[in-house]
This record gives sequence, structure tokens and C-alpha cells, in this order.
Amino acid sequence: MGDATAAKIIQKARKEDYYPWGGEFTECSPDGRVAVVLLNIEYTPPNTVAIYGPLKTENIGIEKIVANVISNPHIRYLIVCGDDIRGHRSGSSLVALQKNGIDEQNKIIDAPGAIPYIENLTMEAIDRFRNQIEIVDLRDIKDKGSIDKAVHDNTVKPVPPYGEPYIAIRIKPKTTGNMG
Repeated sequence: MGDATAAKIIQKARKEDYYPWGGEFTECSPDGRVAVVLLNIEYTPPNTVAIYGPLKTENIGIEKIVANVISNPHIRYLIVCGDDIRGHRSGSSLVALQKNGIDEQNKIIDAPGAIPYIENLTMEAIDRFRNQIEIVDLRDIKDKGSIDKAVHDNTVKPVPPYGEPYIAIRIKPKTTGNMG
């Protein structure tokens, strides 16, 4: 088997490993540089994005976005658009995570959400997210034309992938013993 064939097999295997935490999202282009987070908005981005979907909660929802986004090193921009979710403030909490990180109690620093704790990711995964991703903050923007322009403008930027795929440890439910 030649080097080019081996590289294609490895590349395909890696792309199949993207987005290991699952969730409510749509995959588009595995080499896309942009992911889109939807906050209380009905919007379908162009198929040039890597992945898009809603964010509802400021804890598990953010953890899934972080874990899934860092699994694809091609994603370098995260567009957050729509109206923040009242009470949860998940969009604002996601922006705060990228900007500020977490404290010793795993609380997102300066996050306005009700329960903005990251309990199922390592600091290494959070650091990877903060270094790999630039957030394009379009909170309160619902205009399709404005969002499409942001997608296009960030899709055409000539940025390389961020190293190799990073697979964060998956959420494992806690067991309490044998029920039998």
C-alpha cells in the first residue's frame, strides 16, 4: 500500500471519529472551518460548515460542544447566534468559557448561567478548545443574511487545522452498584 493510500485510510478513520459525544447536531463538511451554535433560532447554515446545532444548557450542552468541536481540528471558528436562553444563558456561558476558562471548582469564570459548571472535561480539553477556537459572537443576531456573511467570511480564511483530532473522555454515567 502506497503512502497516499495509507494517508487516505488514516484520514477517513479520523473523520469517522469526529463528534464522539453525540448530541443534537447536523454534520456537513468534515473539513469545514466553521461550526454554528444556534440559540433559540431556526436557521440552516450553508453546507460549508463542519457542524451546526442548538445549545440549550450551560453545563452538559457546553461540554458536548467543546468535546465534539475539538475532535475535529479543521474547526477554528464557532459562530454563536440567536437569542440567549433565559435562565440558562448558555450562549453567554459558552462565550465566557472561551474567554475566561474555569476556576478551581470547575465553574465557568464570569458566566451568567444558573449552573455553569464543567464537570466532565479535563483542563487539557478546555485549554484545547480555548486555543483552537475563535468565537464569532452573534448573540442577539437572528438575521439570516448577517449570519450567512459571518459563515462565509470565516470559511474563506486561510487557517490550517489545529494539529491532530483530540478525543476528550466521554461522559460515563455513575453507577451505584448492583440492583439485582
